[in-house]
Amino acid sequence: MVTALPKPAPQSGSQVKTAIEENLLSPRFYITDFEKAADLDLSLEAEGIQAMIEEMRADYNRHHFIRDDSFNQVWDHIEGEERKAFIDYLERSCVSEFSGFLLFKELSRRLKERNAPLAEIFHLMARDEARHAGFLNKCMQDFGISLDLAKLTKNRTYTFFPVEWIIYAVYLSEKIGYWRYILIFRHLEKHPEHKFYPLFNYFESWCQDENRHGDIFKALIRSQPHMWDTWKGRLWSRFFLLSVFATHSLTVHERAKFYEMLGLDATEFDTQVVRKTNETAARAFPVSLNVDHPQFFPRLERSAARNLKIKHISEGAGPNWLKSLRKLPLVMGIVGDLLRLYLIKPVDAEGLRGTVL
Repeated sequence: MVTALPKPAPQSGSQVKTAIEENLLSPRFYITDFEKAADLDLSLEAEGIQAMIEEMRADYNRHHFIRDDSFNQVWDHIEGEERKAFIDYLERSCVSEFSGFLLFKELSRRLKERNAPLAEIFHLMARDEARHAGFLNKCMQDFGISLDLAKLTKNRTYTFFPVEWIIYAVYLSEKIGYWRYILIFRHLEKHPEHKFYPLFNYFESWCQDENRHGDIFKALIRSQPHMWDTWKGRLWSRFFLLSVFATHSLTVHERAKFYEMLGLDATEFDTQVVRKTNETAARAFPVSLNVDHPQFFPRLERSAARNLKIKHISEGAGPNWLKSLRKLPLVMGIVGDLLRLYLIKPVDAEGLRGTVL
């Protein structure tokens, strides 16, 4: 039974963090309307969901996330900006996985007596997320730092999302995670000289978990016709697609140093991930975004550049009121670009269903 993550034993001289820096791109912890979640009617996708439960029970990756001898070395040669960039990647990834664990665990607990199939599938997904978060936290210890996830649970603010928002957002989070992991894995297969840490050997099985979780949430979307067969569903689909893609673009460009370490260009990687995720989302959502529009990626990249300027202002000297004043036109520029992107006519994925699948 999934209860809580084991607390890692800190290595001698390591720093244990109980909080993380809060900003717009920090992973959030979520709660939802558990009563409404319990009342979800899954009958339209019952057969597929049951098949996914059976696959999740098999736990094909149960022996995969075990550290091998390749980790038994000193990593002091990764230093300076590169070390900082990689630790930041590990930390944000760990918190993101742990956020999923907490949400799925609570959904499983609250739904157990009222919606047993859904409770079980959330329980099994919580198992995977706990495994991922624990593995990443252990990797952080190799660099003299770890997260006290129990205290982090108490210190963070929880954000309420309606059930439908959770389903849209988690579906896209899992699918975009799949494409991030598999594209990095394939790149490093071709360029092993950039594989600077053994974590990347695990990305193929990692992305399989992400893909399975995404397929589960696809079934949840398709089991609720109001999420895809109404005008509101179409508008919300566009909103979450753009929100997730914009967040990804801003985050990837903030982590440009990390992708440089992997031998990847941040902009090219971001473009490829967004394109692949948009294509995949057309299998679940009624619309996909027109990423071939000539303004689409230039506006995303401009938003990412403005975000880097905002970050630079935040880290610089000066009174907070002056920083806020300097940030304002940049923030408004990002909002304006994203609004223009939202208004681009989307692709009718539902109308193309026969050719997309």
